[in-house]
Amino acid sequence: MNSPHPSAADSPAPEPAPATTRTASTKRRRKATGALVIAAGLLGAGAIATAVVPEPQVATAQQDQAALIAEGKSIYDVACITCHGQNLQGVEDRGPSLVGVGAGSVYFQVHSGRMPAADNEAQAERKKPRYSEHQIVALAAYVDQYGGGPGIITNPDGTVAQESLRGVSGESRAEELARGGELFRLNCASCHNFTGRGGALSAGKYAPILDPANEQEIYQAMLTGPQNMPKFSDRQLTPDEKQDIIAYIKNADSKVSPGGYGLGGLGPVTEGVAMWLVGIVALIGATLWIGSRS
Repeated sequence: MNSPHPSAADSPAPEPAPATTRTASTKRRRKATGALVIAAGLLGAGAIATAVVPEPQVATAQQDQAALIAEGKSIYDVACITCHGQNLQGVEDRGPSLVGVGAGSVYFQVHSGRMPAADNEAQAERKKPRYSEHQIVALAAYVDQYGGGPGIITNPDGTVAQESLRGVSGESRAEELARGGELFRLNCASCHNFTGRGGALSAGKYAPILDPANEQEIYQAMLTGPQNMPKFSDRQLTPDEKQDIIAYIKNADSKVSPGGYGLGGLGPVTEGVAMWLVGIVALIGATLWIGSRS
């Protein structure tokens, strides 16, 4: 007996999709894949550019520093190259190498007028600086390229700290001056005198008076040890201790002598001379006067 419904075997097979339909689907997939690859590439390139290319402010700072160094080189080529050499290597019997001295040493020598030096004396004397503050910083930046040493202490706005390296007042000020005075007497007074008025050394050299030096110069002198002065690293005197010493020096500079006329602040030398010139002469004069009266 025949079934009224045809069997699955008797059902006709589905017709295959046309070739044009398969080709269109493949093209769409390829386009989508290509778009994803391009998008991923663009995102990756953007991330790399963000990481590698400096921000506008950083780029501007780098340009400013490069211009500052170029200005410093132009000053060096005019004022320093004769004694210190084209590559800062130094010239025999003229000037030492500046490689590795750092910006702080340049600031001290040039800002105090000791450099450029007029001649090779036993000791370079302080005089009016030849260059402006900006030019000195530019020259220091150029020299600092050839090996870094102690740097210049700056204010929060980036300017050179001259007037005050650390502002304190009241009880803290008194403690700072007390510590500074003790440290100065232990480390500095043997050469600079206990009031910072300087003193004679051997071979025509001397420890200079400290009154004209600003805070930055004194700080850099302790770090770099110019001429006969020893270096005081941050392990020997911490930055806070250095600033305590500076506070004591500047306070002694402005403080009125409680004993009256200070005779230059040179201690027993001038006091002994005054005793002989005034006391002994007065005593001899009184003796002669008494003898003439009798």
